[in-house]
Amino acid sequence: MKNKIIITIVALFVFPTTLFSQDNYNFIFLPGGLNFMPLKANNQEARLGILYYTSTTNLKVDIGNTVDLLSFESGDSKTRITAGIEFMTYAFSKSYAGKRLQISAVDGFFGGGFSYSTQFEKSKLLARFRIIHNSAHLVDGSYDTDKDVWIDGKEPIPFTKDFGEITVAHQLQFENYLLKYYGGLSYAALVRPDELKKYNFHVGFEAAAANILGKVFDHDANLFLADHFFLDGTAKYSGSNQLMAGMKFGGWDKKGIVIYASYYSGRDMFSSYYDRKISKFGVGFSIDFF
Repeated sequence: MKNKIIITIVALFVFPTTLFSQDNYNFIFLPGGLNFMPLKANNQEARLGILYYTSTTNLKVDIGNTVDLLSFESGDSKTRITAGIEFMTYAFSKSYAGKRLQISAVDGFFGGGFSYSTQFEKSKLLARFRIIHNSAHLVDGSYDTDKDVWIDGKEPIPFTKDFGEITVAHQLQFENYLLKYYGGLSYAALVRPDELKKYNFHVGFEAAAANILGKVFDHDANLFLADHFFLDGTAKYSGSNQLMAGMKFGGWDKKGIVIYASYYSGRDMFSSYYDRKISKFGVGFSIDFF
C-alpha cells in the first residue's frame, strides 16, 4: 500500500515536470493566488472565521492561512506546479461571557506541500500533496479552577498526528456555474494515542452558481453547496460528514466574504475529544484572502 502511495505521488508531481522543456516554462517566486483552493467543507483547511453552534451557543474559531511560495508554469500557463506552506488552528469556545472568549480545546496544524493543476477547455484537473503535523490540546476553559479539577473528568491527552495526504479533484467550469468533486487519502507515520487508524480517506464536492441574485458592488455573488465526508477510526472505521450551504461575495477563487450554514455529524472535529460522536448545526462566516 505504501508503495502505491509513493507511485501515485511521483506520477502526479514529478512526471508532469517533464512536460516543461527548458525553453517552455516560467518560474515565479511568490505567485499570486492559490493553485489548489482549500476545500470548503473540510475542517482541516486553513481559514479565518467563526462558526456559531445554535443549540449550544458554542463557537468554533478558525485562524490560519495557506500560501504558495514557488510556482512553475508551462509556457501557455495551462499547467502549474506550486509549492507552499500552511499554518492553522481552530479553537472550541464554550463561553464568551465578560466580552472574552473562554477556549476549551485547540487543534493546531502546520506543514506544507505541492499542488498541481492543468486547465482544459471547460474543466480543470487538480491535485494536492501535503505533509501536516497536527496536535491537540485542552486549555484553561476545560479546567475548573475553583474545584481544581478538569471539567467532566476529561484530562489532557498527548494527541498527535504526523501525516501525508493526497487529494485529486476534477473541476467542471461553465459560464456561471462550477462543480468540483474530489477524493483522497492520508497516511500518518506517527499517531498518539496508538489506537488511532493510520490510514484515513475522504471524498466530497463543491457546487457554485454565480450572480443568480445579481452582483454586489460589482463583485460576483456565488451561491454554493459543499460536502466533505471523512473516514477514520480507532478499532473500527467510522464516517464523519459536513454539509455546507451559503453565499460567497467575491470571485470563487479570489478574495471574498463567505456566509454559510453547516451541519456536521460524526467524530468530534476537536481531536482532544476524538472518542465522542456529535451532531451540530451552525451558522458562520469566513474570509477568503487568497
